[in-house]
Amino acid sequence: MDESGPAGGAPGRGVVGAAAGMALGFAGWFGGFGAFLVVASLGAVGWFAGHLVDRGTSLREFLDAVAGRRP
Repeated sequence: MDESGPAGGAPGRGVVGAAAGMALGFAGWFGGFGAFLVVASLGAVGWFAGHLVDRGTSLREFLDAVAGRRP
């Protein structure tokens, strides 16, 4: 059998994007536009935190780089 998915059996970005879109759709449908914005902003924060973890950067290192400080 040909395994065309990502290595390790993790879901691909398309699956994750579809799940995020469905979550935003449900929030908008059942909770209104305010709930849509809350879910979208928390999703963005979660994506950003995951991106930092994938790169191996801690929050302190990121904030120091933004502020222009070097350790």
